[in-house]
Amino acid sequence: MEKNTLFYVILAILVTQYLAHQFLEYLNAKRFQSTLPPELADVFDENEYRKSQQYKRANYKFGLISDGFSLVLTVCFLVLGGFEWVDRLTRSITEDTIPMALLFFGIIMFGSALLGLPFSYYKTFVIEGEYGFNKTTKSTFLSDKIKGTLLTLVLGGGMLALFILFYISTGRNFWIYMWVAVGVFILFINLFYSRLIVPLFNKQTPLEEGSLKKSIEDYAKKVGFELQNIFVIDGSKRSTKANAYFSGFGKEKRITLFDTLINDLNEDEIVAVLAHEVGHYKRKHIIANLFASLFTTGVTLFILSLFINHPEISLAIGVSTPSFHAALVGFALLYSPISEITGLIMNYLSRRFEFQADNFAKRTFAASPLISSLKKLSKKSLSNLTPHPAYVFVHYSHPPLIERIRNLKA
Repeated sequence: MEKNTLFYVILAILVTQYLAHQFLEYLNAKRFQSTLPPELADVFDENEYRKSQQYKRANYKFGLISDGFSLVLTVCFLVLGGFEWVDRLTRSITEDTIPMALLFFGIIMFGSALLGLPFSYYKTFVIEGEYGFNKTTKSTFLSDKIKGTLLTLVLGGGMLALFILFYISTGRNFWIYMWVAVGVFILFINLFYSRLIVPLFNKQTPLEEGSLKKSIEDYAKKVGFELQNIFVIDGSKRSTKANAYFSGFGKEKRITLFDTLINDLNEDEIVAVLAHEVGHYKRKHIIANLFASLFTTGVTLFILSLFINHPEISLAIGVSTPSFHAALVGFALLYSPISEITGLIMNYLSRRFEFQADNFAKRTFAASPLISSLKKLSKKSLSNLTPHPAYVFVHYSHPPLIERIRNLKA
């Protein structure tokens, strides 16, 4: 396929994805004022429901502007030769393959982060602040951005350097070696995310002795779940929204509760939320997600190996000197429709897993405290209680609240 054809294919993909995304957003926005099902009538009072609608509209309008800006910026970058300019700039500094690629992506990521900063600031301090969610200070906001950038440079840059090293040294089979390396990296992150990454941003403290800890430990013992690590994270440092999650395997497995969750829910409701998280572990959802991620990564890398050496991929994004880093950008843009499809499959599996984890919590603890906790959390975060089914199918990794409640009551 000629470079001009590929160029127009890339443009068509970008515009089509944007239009499809905005159409789904429009369908979803039309349901903001839908009548609540009887099962959800007690989640909001009239004022709270009106506030939730206003919050959803604010995010909808913000998404229209930010997504539109991103599309225009990307298209202009392609049409006006932005990638060629960055490539020439990096080549004027170094001709070594790995440093050149790192510098190329570093410049693009820095520019993207810089242009996205005002949108991130507005989302955090204006929208989230106006509706009472934001607790982030400006110094914390800036610190998070710096830490996130440094983490991306270290981890992302390291993986990219390894990627190119395999490409240079192992020929056509580079994708196999990279697949193994990515697998090891994913496993490492799953094991040590809470121990190594989370402390860079949040403070974690062991759950103090008391009635709540005893209730959690009694439940864990009842279902045969060995649990030594229960931590509380200072989520209130950034937001009033609550959460809990499970991470790690073996001795590294731990349950983490947001301090906002402990403040918002009663003891039975917290144990019910944890029973749901234990359900994910018992039903081996963490392992299933790990293997699904590894499988999709392997397929992506294999397809990449078939196209990476074609100079037309680099030329399609306007880079006159074909290279690994330019071809990687072109491939990412061309592959994005397939990524959308794999994303749909992963979201579908995730929604099924959520039902299964709910059923585990219902069977081993109780349905009513889990239902009341889900309602409280939805109320606290001003969640959309009437999303459009098409929007749910494409974007939701969790089933809508009404479906979870009906399943728990079944």
